[in-house]
Amino acid sequence: MTHIPAEILQHYRSIDEGARITDGYGELELLRTQEIVRRHLPAGPLRVLDVGGATGVHAAWLAVDGHRVVLFDVVPEHVRAAQELAARTPAIVASIGDARALPVADASFDAALVLGPLYHLTDRSDRLAALREAGRAVRPDGLIFVAAISRFASLFVGLARGFLFDAEFRAIAEADLATGQHRNPSNRPHWFTTAYFHHPDELRDECIQADLQVIEVVGIEGLAGWLSHLADRWRAPADREVILRAARVIESEPTLLGLSSHLLAVTRVPN
Repeated sequence: MTHIPAEILQHYRSIDEGARITDGYGELELLRTQEIVRRHLPAGPLRVLDVGGATGVHAAWLAVDGHRVVLFDVVPEHVRAAQELAARTPAIVASIGDARALPVADASFDAALVLGPLYHLTDRSDRLAALREAGRAVRPDGLIFVAAISRFASLFVGLARGFLFDAEFRAIAEADLATGQHRNPSNRPHWFTTAYFHHPDELRDECIQADLQVIEVVGIEGLAGWLSHLADRWRAPADREVILRAARVIESEPTLLGLSSHLLAVTRVPN
């Protein structure tokens, strides 16, 4: 199995990734990702590759939509949870797998989600390898959805949650802004783990360098992802729609892309 830095494994063993993406902040990310992917995916059923699919949160709704999903992840605990989901959901298959070397045939999928691997591939060559591998696995004209964390995420979360007033976190945020290389030397649980944070232009460039055609790069959460009272507002259906609308109206505004915690590149495999 691919070597995974110990601090990354420790981080994902210390949190419930499935629960994280269904709380107020995480559910905003989830619902916005769903609507962007659904907006672009052609009518199914499709064969979808879910690279870095974690516990199967995205695989689950794709299966409900009628698609067949093959999920790979490098974190054993994630794969076990995804396999439990797959045992109840025949349309899902889950296995251990490295985004840079997938055990699948060329052009064997109609679409792919690459919604986590780029976070933790800190070398550009590895990120390009993962993108090219997804491009190999998906048929010509098939879509690949690629997620990244914004270069500015630590700055904004630091202001929103008060972390930036801690000198240690300030140093982390300044390094993120300068290089995109995020590190958490003291393994503070709310300060994430070893990762790479993209400038929006850089995400577009890496997709192009990996021979993918970029349809669009959008911001997922917008400003709402940083609101300290989001969880309270999220519980009210009318307020939830206001929050989602606020994210939608600026999703493609070039000057505001980096405001979102997460970016999503919608790409196509050349014909």
